[in-house]
Amino acid sequence: MLTITDSNRLTDCPGSTRREFLRIGGMGMGSLFLPALLAAKQQAGFIHDRAVVLLFLQGGPSHIEFFDPKMQAPPEIRSMTGEIQTSTPGITFGSTFPRLASMTDKFSIFRSYQSKNNAHTYLDVTGGKNPFKAAMSAVYARIAGTNNSATGIPSNILLKPEAIRPDLQLGRNFETSALPTLTDPGLLGPSFGAFDPTGGGKLKENLKLKITQNRFADRRLLLSKLDAIRRFADTSGALEGTNKFQQQAFDVITRGVADAFDLGQERPETMARYDTTSVFNMSALNRYGDLRRTSNLLGHQLLLARRLVERGCGFVTVSDCGWDHHANGNSPKNMTAFPPMAHQVDHAVSAFIEDIHQRGLQDKVMLIVTGEMGRTPRINKNGGREHWGELTSLLISGGGITNGQVIGQSDGQANRPVSTPYTPEHLFGTVLRTFFDIGALRLQSQFPNELIQLIEQAPAMDPLFS
Repeated sequence: MLTITDSNRLTDCPGSTRREFLRIGGMGMGSLFLPALLAAKQQAGFIHDRAVVLLFLQGGPSHIEFFDPKMQAPPEIRSMTGEIQTSTPGITFGSTFPRLASMTDKFSIFRSYQSKNNAHTYLDVTGGKNPFKAAMSAVYARIAGTNNSATGIPSNILLKPEAIRPDLQLGRNFETSALPTLTDPGLLGPSFGAFDPTGGGKLKENLKLKITQNRFADRRLLLSKLDAIRRFADTSGALEGTNKFQQQAFDVITRGVADAFDLGQERPETMARYDTTSVFNMSALNRYGDLRRTSNLLGHQLLLARRLVERGCGFVTVSDCGWDHHANGNSPKNMTAFPPMAHQVDHAVSAFIEDIHQRGLQDKVMLIVTGEMGRTPRINKNGGREHWGELTSLLISGGGITNGQVIGQSDGQANRPVSTPYTPEHLFGTVLRTFFDIGALRLQSQFPNELIQLIEQAPAMDPLFS
């Protein structure tokens, strides 16, 4: 375990025993963590060099105000935010997505995707209702390993707003209690759950990078803590007698993984392009109702996700809350929050896509934007929309797929698909096909047959691979 805190425990030698430090330095990681992974190379041939970033909009964003505005429908159906023409002739989005509307050649959207989910149950979407009751990120970690063998970075990471600002005092609501199900490892076991750099999650006992009351973006503080650990190792002889792989693991942790979480290494112009604090004024949050888990840090969450996949993380789940819009006006959970929240998504997602293309990573990194459901086509008496699982927003970009498509069609009132419907099972299969060479994976004997069969038989969204 590696724990970094604001206390003096690591710099006060009497407070740290040799046994405790060895747990910090790598010995306690044992066969579960880096030494064993570095000692034996991952079998090549069945895992593609790809990564997935899943932006999950918790609460259920309206598919109508997102990418299917239906302005020809009656007023009680059509988008409350109007529409905007995209760079694809004849295709419009909701008006709060001008940046994404100008770059439709770089992603595909689905208008016939349905989560078939009417509740705030995230695992039904992220796991495709597989028999292991595990999120697709956990299935990936089960095959690829819990850590990247070259860099040591966890292969499955969850990014909440607190990963950018650990001092945030976000409230608790249904999104808080349901959040762990986004990356639930289910029957695969807790080792394959997501690493949460804020100190939560089921992998927190394997690796903690947590600085309480300070920001991860404070590079000097972060590196000073790591340097203190290294000095203690050098002066105490704590690593004497360890094998080269354990020492290498220690080097990877203290000099490698922490860098990936350090936004201070980014150029100021990159930080500015991703910055969404000016798009969604934090001081205005209170007037929008029940947004206790909402923040305006989504841009830097996605920037951190990009840094993590560059350093070898295979699956990053980004959490963005506050999309349960049942009413308008001054009522709780109100739809007046939609425009600033949607502008934040437009700004952050477009920055990520542009950045990935500028770095030549568009075939390596797949971005998925969705939620657990859509919203009812008919506006309710309170001026909002209720839960609706028959149509759900879905955007997919990069990862070697065919971009620039509008896939599927809904009926005239954005009620149900009138073309081939796609479900979380198809999304699950698409992600697995992105990651794995199914034919080569079939020949591997180290994985349960049931898991191989699940990956083999999962349907995929075929238009993305045409």
